[in-house]
Amino acid sequence: MNISKEGSDLLKAIEQLRYKTYDDQTGDDIDSWVHGATIGYGHLIDKSEWSVYAGRTISEDEANDIFISDLVPFEIAVSVLCPQYLRPHQFDALVILAFNIGIRGFTDSSVRKMVNDRNASVAYSSLTAAWSAWNKSQGQIMQGLINRRNAEMNIWDFGKYERW
Repeated sequence: MNISKEGSDLLKAIEQLRYKTYDDQTGDDIDSWVHGATIGYGHLIDKSEWSVYAGRTISEDEANDIFISDLVPFEIAVSVLCPQYLRPHQFDALVILAFNIGIRGFTDSSVRKMVNDRNASVAYSSLTAAWSAWNKSQGQIMQGLINRRNAEMNIWDFGKYERW
């Protein structure tokens, strides 16, 4: 499966286009690589690829190409790790979540376990509780992540693609 246009458009709106390198944790523009170096629509820059982006501005077309390429491993991960039938909007919600928490986080998540088995032995009483638990960055509860999780749950539950 692939994320829908509606899902892709919402994810791009959430991630927000940045033409220059920035620190994902602070939002500040950066001139040297840091863990969390980012460009485009949430593209994390590995230290080995820093020279590709350092000191330059990317175009919107380049940002779109990077974004499309970045989505592929998350679409594959959700397809492989949640092999039962998902409605397209449910698939979108999971890809948007995985894009934010990473493939490893998604793989180990109670969300994935509960999607695959409603009776899975996890620490949460509901899928909503498991999903909502992904609300922290660097150990701090973040309102932006609470809002994002709520938006993802609206996609999962109702097929409603709304940004807060």
